[in-house]
This record gives sequence, structure tokens and C-alpha cells, in this order.
Amino acid sequence: MKLVITLLKPLSFLPAILMMLLIYEFSAQTGEVSGELSYKISYQIVETKNEILGTNKSYDELAAEADSIHYYVRKAAHMTEYCVLAIAISFPLYVYKVRGIWLVLLAGMVCVGFAGLDEYHQSFVGGRGPSVKDVGIDSIGALIGIILVQAFCWSTLHNPVGKKRKKKNKVLHFPVNARGIYHNRKRRPDSGLECLNDERQEM
Repeated sequence: MKLVITLLKPLSFLPAILMMLLIYEFSAQTGEVSGELSYKISYQIVETKNEILGTNKSYDELAAEADSIHYYVRKAAHMTEYCVLAIAISFPLYVYKVRGIWLVLLAGMVCVGFAGLDEYHQSFVGGRGPSVKDVGIDSIGALIGIILVQAFCWSTLHNPVGKKRKKKNKVLHFPVNARGIYHNRKRRPDSGLECLNDERQEM
């Protein structure tokens, strides 16, 4: 069983690899295609808002509002991508017992390094170019993902409340002598001496 677990451990990095491929595919889109996709998302957001609030705005008003949030939608998409990537990287590292500051450093270096390579890749794509600002935004998203993993793993695997409950539910076993009598040691509150109370077990 241990051998199977050891062989399956590397597969825990598969979601991170798939996420990297997805980010690469988005970066391979031309500036025009990428802009159209993010604008559609922006317009869908304002249209949904219009339906929920019942503001009955015209198409031109919705288009203008979509244009106003288009930039922020693109940057939020950057941050979300790298937040998910950081989560996909941090969980396998946690499985390999990389914890604390080392998890932050290692997962952060991988995410920031990939963000830099991704921006460099965009310099070869039509209508796009590298951006240091985007690397910074990607890094913020990655940091959020790492913190979420740290918090989740600490709360579930290192829950101090659960440990206290286990201690409270621990059963005490007293030694039993040859006559079927166990000794229950009690300490008198008014003195530091111990007294032995023999109590017979019910067979």
C-alpha cells in the first residue's frame, strides 16, 4: 500500500500542470481575441446586474458600462488564474511535507517564475506584449492562493480543539491485582499524600 501511495504522489501535481497549460492557451490568444473574450465577460456582468436590479438600461448604456469595467475584469482574471495555480501547487507540496515559510517561498517562486515566462511568451503573440504590472497582479493572486491553502490545512490537520477533545475522551486504565481489585489513586486536597482506595471490579 505504501508503494502505491508513493507512486501516486507525483500525480498530485497534475492539476497544477493542467492549469499551467490553460494559462498558456489563454496567453497564446491574439490581443483581439483575448480582448473580445474579456469584453463578453464584462458585458455579461453588467447585463446580469441590470436584470437583477431592474434598471432597464439600453444597449448603449450597458456597452459603456462594460467598457468601464473591462480593464478590471482582465486584471481580476489574471489574479484568479494564478490564485488557482498557487492552490494547485501548494496542496501537493503540503503532501510532500513542505510547510510554513518554505511552502510560501517555493510555491511563490514557481508561480512568479511562471508568470514572468508567460509575459515573455506574450511578446511573441500578435497584439500583445509583456507587462511587469501583470506579473505583480499575478503574484498577488498567487499569494492569496498560498495563504488559503495554509489556512485550510492548518484548520483541518492541526486543529487544537480536536486535540483537546481527544485528550478529554482518553480512558484511564488502573492496575489490577491478583484478587480482581484495582487501585484508584486519589490525592487528598488538604495534603500532598496519596491514599489507595481498593474497589472491587464487577465480574
